[in-house]
Amino acid sequence: MSEPSKPRSSTFLIGGGWGTPVVYEPFLRAAGGSARSAPRIACVIVDEGEGDGDRQFACYDAVLRAAADCAPVPSLVPIGGRFDLDAVTDVDGLLVCGGLTPADHDAFADCLDLLPGLLAERRIPYAGFSAGAALAARSAVVGGWLLDGVPVCPEDTAEDLEEIAVRPGLGLVPFAVDAHAAQWGTLPRLIAAVGRHRLPHGVALDENTLVEVAADGRAHVSGLGRAHSVRPAADGGVLVRSYGAGESFRAH
Repeated sequence: MSEPSKPRSSTFLIGGGWGTPVVYEPFLRAAGGSARSAPRIACVIVDEGEGDGDRQFACYDAVLRAAADCAPVPSLVPIGGRFDLDAVTDVDGLLVCGGLTPADHDAFADCLDLLPGLLAERRIPYAGFSAGAALAARSAVVGGWLLDGVPVCPEDTAEDLEEIAVRPGLGLVPFAVDAHAAQWGTLPRLIAAVGRHRLPHGVALDENTLVEVAADGRAHVSGLGRAHSVRPAADGGVLVRSYGAGESFRAH
């Protein structure tokens, strides 16, 4: 009997927060199309040392197992190291976890052009949590709290950067992403990034909120919070619209 084939994969973006296993369920369903009874999920964590990576993995392991029957496996990348594409050789799903967003970006710097094609070829779904969600974008907002020296969001959210920084991302979704929108006040940073860098679209996610970007180009919202869509306006400003659970919007 031949193995079941996986459907074309979606991309799953989680805006942070630890308390809601339900936001992982759609990702784990998408990863469950192999012959394995419990899909193997690679959890990529930038490890700051002194046991930090192991502690973080234990948290993700617990929340993923609470969401569905699965087998999380750690993929720890030391600070300054690079993600090894071999980590997706024998897995059914890839979860890029939270942490310092510039460090996550650096970890994937050598494979930004390679990883999306590999995931598509093997039909491996991608989920990004916080920093991992930001990295999924074509243009990744990696941090900062100042626009021309003017504060636009709390300094505590700056990710060790000063001016708002936008860098090339994985391109798995066509819009820029920021996380912890309601909890950390990062929506103004995304608004500033869309305006300054002439980005066509940005989405800021509240914690415990999932946006699933499907193959048909629709973005579906679920979880406890909202997704805030930011698009350029004809008058040079921006248009912001918020979507709650059960709603959807165009990704492009």
